[in-house]
Amino acid sequence: MHAGNWLRVDRGLFRLAEWIPGINDDLSRWTLWSKGRGVISHETALAVYDIGEFESPYVNLTVPPAFRMSDDAVRLHRAVLPDIDVAQRTGFRVTTALRSLIDVAALGVDIEQLGRAISDARNLGLVTVKALRARSEEVDAFGALMIERAINLERIT
Repeated sequence: MHAGNWLRVDRGLFRLAEWIPGINDDLSRWTLWSKGRGVISHETALAVYDIGEFESPYVNLTVPPAFRMSDDAVRLHRAVLPDIDVAQRTGFRVTTALRSLIDVAALGVDIEQLGRAISDARNLGLVTVKALRARSEEVDAFGALMIERAINLERIT
Protein backbone atom coordinates (compact mmCIF):
# COMPACT_ATOMS: atom_id res chain seq x y z
CA MET A 1 0.00 0.00 0.00
CA HIS A 2 2.90 2.36 0.69
CA ALA A 3 4.05 2.02 -2.94
CA GLY A 4 0.82 3.63 -4.15
CA ASN A 5 -0.52 0.47 -5.80
CA TRP A 6 -3.74 0.53 -3.78
CA LEU A 7 -6.42 3.14 -3.13
CA ARG A 8 -8.62 3.04 -0.06
CA VAL A 9 -12.29 2.98 -1.07
CA ASP A 10 -13.74 2.53 2.41
CA ARG A 11 -12.78 1.10 5.76
CA GLY A 12 -11.11 -2.23 5.00
CA LEU A 13 -11.86 -1.92 1.27
CA PHE A 14 -9.17 -1.18 -1.30
CA ARG A 15 -8.77 -1.32 -5.07
CA LEU A 16 -5.81 -1.21 -7.42
CA ALA A 17 -4.80 2.39 -8.11
CA GLU A 18 -4.67 1.82 -11.88
CA TRP A 19 -8.05 0.06 -11.99
CA ILE A 20 -10.50 1.97 -14.18
CA PRO A 21 -13.87 1.80 -12.39
CA GLY A 22 -16.86 0.58 -14.38
CA ILE A 23 -20.22 2.32 -14.35
CA ASN A 24 -21.65 0.15 -11.54
CA ASP A 25 -18.46 -0.65 -9.61
CA ASP A 26 -19.73 1.38 -6.65
CA LEU A 27 -22.51 -1.20 -6.21
CA SER A 28 -19.95 -3.94 -5.56
CA ARG A 29 -18.92 -1.97 -2.49
CA TRP A 30 -22.38 -2.41 -0.95
CA THR A 31 -22.31 -6.14 -1.63
CA LEU A 32 -19.03 -6.33 0.27
CA TRP A 33 -20.37 -4.05 3.02
CA SER A 34 -23.41 -6.31 3.48
CA LYS A 35 -21.16 -9.39 3.55
CA GLY A 36 -22.88 -10.69 0.41
CA ARG A 37 -26.35 -10.60 1.94
CA GLY A 38 -27.58 -7.46 0.18
CA VAL A 39 -29.16 -7.28 -3.27
CA ILE A 40 -29.28 -4.01 -5.20
CA SER A 41 -32.98 -3.20 -5.58
CA HIS A 42 -35.76 -0.67 -6.14
CA GLU A 43 -34.74 2.60 -7.87
CA THR A 44 -31.06 1.65 -7.84
CA ALA A 45 -31.81 -1.61 -9.68
CA LEU A 46 -33.91 0.23 -12.27
CA ALA A 47 -30.95 2.54 -12.88
CA VAL A 48 -28.74 -0.53 -13.47
CA TYR A 49 -31.18 -1.63 -16.19
CA ASP A 50 -31.56 1.97 -17.47
CA ILE A 51 -35.31 1.82 -16.91
CA GLY A 52 -37.43 4.84 -16.06
CA GLU A 53 -36.44 8.10 -14.47
CA PHE A 54 -36.53 7.23 -10.80
CA GLU A 55 -33.97 8.91 -8.61
CA SER A 56 -32.93 8.16 -5.09
CA PRO A 57 -30.29 9.85 -2.95
CA TYR A 58 -29.56 6.41 -1.49
CA VAL A 59 -28.37 3.06 -2.72
CA ASN A 60 -31.38 0.76 -2.30
CA LEU A 61 -30.47 -2.63 -0.92
CA THR A 62 -32.79 -5.50 -0.05
CA VAL A 63 -31.45 -7.51 2.86
CA PRO A 64 -32.73 -10.44 4.94
CA PRO A 65 -35.13 -9.50 7.78
CA ALA A 66 -32.52 -10.21 10.49
CA PHE A 67 -29.87 -7.92 8.90
CA ARG A 68 -28.72 -5.34 11.47
CA MET A 69 -26.07 -3.14 9.81
CA SER A 70 -26.83 0.41 8.67
CA ASP A 71 -25.20 3.24 6.74
CA ASP A 72 -26.47 6.73 5.94
CA ALA A 73 -25.85 6.17 2.21
CA VAL A 74 -28.09 3.11 2.05
CA ARG A 75 -31.84 2.62 2.23
CA LEU A 76 -32.49 -0.89 3.44
CA HIS A 77 -35.54 -2.93 2.44
CA ARG A 78 -36.10 -6.18 4.31
CA ALA A 79 -37.34 -9.25 2.44
CA VAL A 80 -36.44 -12.79 1.54
CA LEU A 81 -35.86 -12.77 -2.22
CA PRO A 82 -36.38 -15.99 -4.17
CA ASP A 83 -33.79 -16.83 -6.83
CA ILE A 84 -36.25 -15.96 -9.63
CA ASP A 85 -36.15 -12.32 -8.48
CA VAL A 86 -32.35 -11.96 -8.45
CA ALA A 87 -29.81 -11.59 -11.27
CA GLN A 88 -26.03 -11.80 -10.97
CA ARG A 89 -23.85 -8.99 -12.31
CA THR A 90 -20.10 -8.63 -12.06
CA GLY A 91 -19.44 -7.94 -8.40
CA PHE A 92 -23.03 -7.64 -7.18
CA ARG A 93 -26.51 -9.13 -7.29
CA VAL A 94 -29.50 -7.08 -8.42
CA THR A 95 -33.22 -7.67 -8.40
CA THR A 96 -34.61 -8.47 -11.83
CA ALA A 97 -36.26 -5.69 -13.80
CA LEU A 98 -39.61 -7.38 -13.11
CA ARG A 99 -39.10 -7.46 -9.34
CA SER A 100 -37.65 -3.94 -9.31
CA LEU A 101 -40.75 -2.53 -10.99
CA ILE A 102 -42.96 -4.33 -8.46
CA ASP A 103 -40.86 -3.02 -5.57
CA VAL A 104 -41.04 0.63 -6.68
CA ALA A 105 -44.75 0.28 -7.44
CA ALA A 106 -45.31 -0.96 -3.88
CA LEU A 107 -43.76 2.28 -2.60
CA GLY A 108 -46.61 4.25 -4.19
CA VAL A 109 -44.61 6.10 -6.86
CA ASP A 110 -46.12 8.41 -9.46
CA ILE A 111 -48.35 6.36 -11.80
CA GLU A 112 -47.23 8.13 -14.98
CA GLN A 113 -43.58 7.64 -14.08
CA LEU A 114 -44.25 3.96 -13.33
CA GLY A 115 -46.04 3.57 -16.67
CA ARG A 116 -43.07 5.01 -18.54
CA ALA A 117 -40.73 2.66 -16.68
CA ILE A 118 -42.90 -0.33 -17.60
CA SER A 119 -42.83 0.79 -21.24
CA ASP A 120 -39.03 1.13 -21.09
CA ALA A 121 -38.69 -2.38 -19.64
CA ARG A 122 -41.00 -3.82 -22.29
CA ASN A 123 -39.14 -2.04 -25.09
CA LEU A 124 -35.86 -3.49 -23.79
CA GLY A 125 -37.43 -6.97 -23.73
CA LEU A 126 -37.00 -7.30 -19.96
CA VAL A 127 -40.67 -7.81 -18.99
CA THR A 128 -44.04 -8.67 -20.44
CA VAL A 129 -47.32 -7.28 -19.17
CA LYS A 130 -48.56 -10.80 -18.49
CA ALA A 131 -45.50 -11.68 -16.36
CA LEU A 132 -45.63 -8.34 -14.57
CA ARG A 133 -49.28 -8.78 -13.66
CA ALA A 134 -48.80 -12.37 -12.50
CA ARG A 135 -45.65 -11.81 -10.42
CA SER A 136 -46.89 -8.56 -8.84
CA GLU A 137 -49.99 -10.34 -7.53
CA GLU A 138 -47.72 -12.94 -5.89
CA VAL A 139 -45.38 -10.37 -4.34
CA ASP A 140 -47.39 -7.34 -3.22
CA ALA A 141 -51.12 -6.56 -3.53
CA PHE A 142 -50.65 -2.78 -3.42
CA GLY A 143 -47.81 -2.98 -5.96
CA ALA A 144 -50.06 -5.07 -8.22
CA LEU A 145 -52.78 -2.41 -8.01
CA MET A 146 -50.31 0.37 -8.87
CA ILE A 147 -48.92 -1.63 -11.79
CA GLU A 148 -52.41 -2.29 -13.13
CA ARG A 149 -53.22 1.42 -12.93
CA ALA A 150 -49.98 2.32 -14.72
CA ILE A 151 -50.65 -0.25 -17.45
CA ASN A 152 -54.16 1.10 -17.97
CA LEU A 153 -52.96 4.71 -17.94
CA GLU A 154 -50.29 4.04 -20.54
CA ARG A 155 -52.63 1.70 -22.47
CA ILE A 156 -49.87 -0.91 -22.46
CA THR A 157 -50.87 -4.30 -23.85
